[in-house]
Amino acid sequence: MISLAKQRVLVVGGSSGIGLAVAQQAAAAGAEVTIASRSADRLAEAARSISEKVETAVLDTGDNASVEAFFAAHATWDHIVISAAQTASGPVRKLPLDDAARAMDSKFWGAYRVARAARLAERGTLTFISGFLSERPSASSVLQGAINAALESLARGLALELSPVRVNAVSPGMIDTPLWSKMDESNRNAMFGRVAGSLPAKTVGQPSDIANAVLFLMVTPFATGSTVRVDGGGAIG
Repeated sequence: MISLAKQRVLVVGGSSGIGLAVAQQAAAAGAEVTIASRSADRLAEAARSISEKVETAVLDTGDNASVEAFFAAHATWDHIVISAAQTASGPVRKLPLDDAARAMDSKFWGAYRVARAARLAERGTLTFISGFLSERPSASSVLQGAINAALESLARGLALELSPVRVNAVSPGMIDTPLWSKMDESNRNAMFGRVAGSLPAKTVGQPSDIANAVLFLMVTPFATGSTVRVDGGGAIG
């Protein structure tokens, strides 16, 4: 069983979905967990869903001054996971440039700001959540693929720059998260069914699947500069 006893874990974007699953598993493994996001209300609700005690922090990764102030005010972290992002989708020629810029700012530059300011233990870890579109582009989500590829490249470069801190990425496929909650339930279930049928794993993923990979990277001293795909075979199917 994985043990993170007495280790300090920060999950940026920890109020829902994949980030919340990472926080839940890290807390269950004995870590001292802090979840951060922009919404105090969502953080409070997420904290109530975790059986172990967690700390919360309101943090906007789009505000560099706030990011720097946050890390200056806290002790070093053993592990930082960045799962926060809001990205518009659509064909390049139809997606407004302002929306595209905001997507890049949210997912790539937000992670970059955190990586730049973060104070990590000497052999700590930094993990980005990317996505399999980096390897298998979609004609309707070109920007997402480019952002995810940039994040994975950032992880590889930082693994060299920040050594012996270990830097990695986890690349999910289709995951059943609250991201899809705005869809009509029947349409959502039909979409999940179609996707599952097309994948070698014959199922869509759960946030806990991604959390498993994140914790693996936390406790595996030989893993750095890696991108771990957890996509049901989406990149090869």
